[in-house]
Amino acid sequence: MNMKPFVIETGVAAALMRNNIDTDQITPGHTGMKVQKTGFGEGLFFNWRYLSGGGENPDFILNRPPFRETRFLLAGTNFGCGSSREFAVWALRDFGIRAVIAPSFGAIFASNCYMNGVAPIALPEDAVSLLAAEITPEAYTMTVDLSRQVILSPSSQEYSFHIPDLQRERLLEGLDAIDATRRREPQIAAFQAADALRRPWVYKVEGRMA
Repeated sequence: MNMKPFVIETGVAAALMRNNIDTDQITPGHTGMKVQKTGFGEGLFFNWRYLSGGGENPDFILNRPPFRETRFLLAGTNFGCGSSREFAVWALRDFGIRAVIAPSFGAIFASNCYMNGVAPIALPEDAVSLLAAEITPEAYTMTVDLSRQVILSPSSQEYSFHIPDLQRERLLEGLDAIDATRRREPQIAAFQAADALRRPWVYKVEGRMA
């Protein structure tokens, strides 16, 4: 899958400061009834964005300008908990969200983010609250610099974060897991050659060497 590299991104930030937003709230099950990996943005936060009778809920943050163009979503603790559905991340990505900033994430959700070009950025709870307090309809632009691992708030306050090296490399260069593995084919081949000398029985297949 082709992923857009994430180096320095500037855009609209929105605060959805609820704890324990699970993957069913991010994308209810019926929104995942597709045969492709695109077009999931319309189902993002479906039960919050839309009224039961149809039409958009005008009170929901992502339905109000300028937050309809949100690129960075701030949220409470344990974002993405619940089931392991990957299309929750597809929906965030298809809506245009490049990063979710929260104190903590569901482990499988965070892994799915890395595989699909969305950055799960963990900051201390007080830092997320300070960032969220800055965001208003008049001041909403943030910058996330993944190369330096810093966030610039609407008032240009700087917040540092950390993403593990391998996952950061994949985000910076737009690599999925297969692309990242192929990058290391020479190292893999060298390891296998050395390991075959140490443990030849591992590489023996049906009476011959693999």
